[in-house]
Amino acid sequence: MSKRFTAAGRLALGLLGLVFALAAPAQHAGHGAAKAKKRAPALGIGAAFSPSGELWVVALDEQQRLTLRTSADQGKTWAPPRVLERGDDAISADGENRPKIAFGPQGRVVISYTQPLAKPYSGAIRMLRSSDGGRSFAAPFTVHADRQIITHRFESIAFDAQGTLHTLWIDKRDLEAAASKKDYRGAAIYRNESRDGGASFGPDIKLADHSCECCRIALAPSPDGSLAAMWRHVFAPNQRDHAFALLGAPAKAEPVRASLDRWAVDACPHHGPGLTPAAQGGYHAVWFGERAGTPAVRYGRLAADGSPQGEARPLPDDGAEHADLISAGAKLAIVWRSYDGRATRLRAWVSRDDGRSFVLQELDSSSDDNDHPRLVRHGERLFALWHTTKGIHVHALLP
Repeated sequence: MSKRFTAAGRLALGLLGLVFALAAPAQHAGHGAAKAKKRAPALGIGAAFSPSGELWVVALDEQQRLTLRTSADQGKTWAPPRVLERGDDAISADGENRPKIAFGPQGRVVISYTQPLAKPYSGAIRMLRSSDGGRSFAAPFTVHADRQIITHRFESIAFDAQGTLHTLWIDKRDLEAAASKKDYRGAAIYRNESRDGGASFGPDIKLADHSCECCRIALAPSPDGSLAAMWRHVFAPNQRDHAFALLGAPAKAEPVRASLDRWAVDACPHHGPGLTPAAQGGYHAVWFGERAGTPAVRYGRLAADGSPQGEARPLPDDGAEHADLISAGAKLAIVWRSYDGRATRLRAWVSRDDGRSFVLQELDSSSDDNDHPRLVRHGERLFALWHTTKGIHVHALLP
């Protein structure tokens, strides 16, 4: 997505029905066909701290190879990148669809990505796994049982407190099977579980019908040691709000409605939510939506069942886009980017009191191509990562 694309522009494109207009990688508006060979690589990254305290980042390099980079000093310096074997797989690595990395117990490490297939908007969720702490990885494999050449995209992965690996993705098998496709809203959220770090998987399980088609799925730990999920959902008749579900709970016919913007638009905004636990119970959430004609990124509190608590607040930046959030006890950080007409700014809204009050921080700015910001946690410390064509910028938040 171009870094010059404002919130108002996102809304305008959505209203025009350009569902996939935002799927292109970020690049300078001035880049023309003559410079196509010098185009920056896809900048989407996945990041996590390893059990030993190293920061690991998975990304594509300029040759479109899948690489792993590590830093022992929280991003001040980096070891030489390590190229991972991915066979002939193409890899989505921009915007809402990017590689991910997660650490589990007993030396287990998994890296996931969406592999685009030949049919437009089709894909497969692929994974590399390690059982020796990342020293070696097995060849990539497909995570889901369904092998149709349809949409299996925008995956999210996480280990729960018991060491079970959860993979969730957007899936269109039910749309393909519907007698009347125009009566089936959006896509669906599917998931599966692995209890051996990705060596084997249980069946594909449908979490919900009628999800939005191209927004990321947010995952967060739940109090029972499982996971909670939040995603953009198409509520009847055509309102693109957000839904919430607990993965350890029995499936519901209709997911909990977690946002109340009531945005009626026949397009996918390519702008997924963020979710993280609140110290006093329930969750903090952040999302983009249009409410009463005003597009904005908003922050809100959710109850333990995912239902909204109190009134959502817009972030203190009219141009805010692609926000995410993370918590550690009562510490909470929200990070986003916005374009000011000259450069893209990286900003954060940070709280030490579980979201009751916030302080605005200016973290960075860049006139270069750049990815959506990411957040990672190491113990009680929170970090923002921002990938530009000049490198990976790491900012400590609330030390």
